[in-house]
Amino acid sequence: MIILWVVLALVGLPLLALGLYFLKAIVQGALEGWRGADTESPGSASGTSEYVLPAAAAALGLLPPERQDTKTAAPVPADLAAAVEAARSGDWRPAADLFDRTAGKRDWELRSFHAERLALTAAEDDAWLLAWENAHPDDPGAALLRARSTVRLAWNIRGGQRARHTTGEQFEGFRRVLARSPEENARAAALAPEGDPTPYVAEIWTALGLGHPHAEMDRLWKKITERAPHHYEAHFSALQYWCQKWRGSEILAREFAVRAAERAPLGSLMTVFPLIAHFEHDESESVEADRTPEIRALVDALLLDVAAADPAHPRLAEARHLLAYYLFLQDRDQAAVEQFRLVDGYVGALPWRYRGRPAHEFCRVRDLSLKHAAE
Repeated sequence: MIILWVVLALVGLPLLALGLYFLKAIVQGALEGWRGADTESPGSASGTSEYVLPAAAAALGLLPPERQDTKTAAPVPADLAAAVEAARSGDWRPAADLFDRTAGKRDWELRSFHAERLALTAAEDDAWLLAWENAHPDDPGAALLRARSTVRLAWNIRGGQRARHTTGEQFEGFRRVLARSPEENARAAALAPEGDPTPYVAEIWTALGLGHPHAEMDRLWKKITERAPHHYEAHFSALQYWCQKWRGSEILAREFAVRAAERAPLGSLMTVFPLIAHFEHDESESVEADRTPEIRALVDALLLDVAAADPAHPRLAEARHLLAYYLFLQDRDQAAVEQFRLVDGYVGALPWRYRGRPAHEFCRVRDLSLKHAAE
């Protein structure tokens, strides 16, 4: 009998470990190939069956994969959507009005959010931005968008794949365009309203792309935090710089994220960054790495943070997406369902945007959480 138990242990334990590995690979997309393009049906891993919206999800008004917006984390505010649409039609005035309003209110979080979205539009076609620059050569908003759209264009050329999947031609174009950005960033900063950190956020991505040393990043970070110590987009961008996959290490990224969270007031959403640092560096083969007391405490802190945040915070949905994911991993399904319900319909956020099929993965995890919550 003892021999039988030994044999069962020797066979069973490796199978259990293998099962845990593939569970986490499925949930977190740890397998490298799953981060690339995937054209299969959202119904199953093999693409052989169609997705069927569970009755419980339908009862809550939740949406199937084909109705999830993969470009944004939340609905785009009406004034920003109108400015983007006008810009695509060649009219720069609504965008200029947006930037004038945020400057007047000193709402740097919203100004940065607007700049990010409008820079995407200008990187595709900048005819409207050129018209704005010709009409008002020293307009701070136009200068900001010129700098940010150049950085965005450079990263569009490079693509989002890791270095080993990026061609020499992509790298050459990336460096050539990004080389223009330091001068444009400096001009945007010189023209910016007093106290505005927004021009320096694009400079983080220039530093990351061109490989600026840590000391230079530290100097840049001081300029930002003197103006806005708890700026969400600045912290997200800087955390990417400090990640191991770019210019830092796992230790540096985690230390940066912990400092940000410790120094921030409740409602600032800074507690999301230790979780992002964990997500970016987690290569474990078991979901148990996401259920440790330390990670549970990070999730608890983020729960309090999102509850205290201004509902109008432009980055609140991004924090909720990651919160829902980790609540699911920790079998806290009732709480996870509430977060999924609040963000449903928009999946352009971590962790889903790291997936080949973000809408499918979002719905799969959401539906599992809903099922487990009902059991």
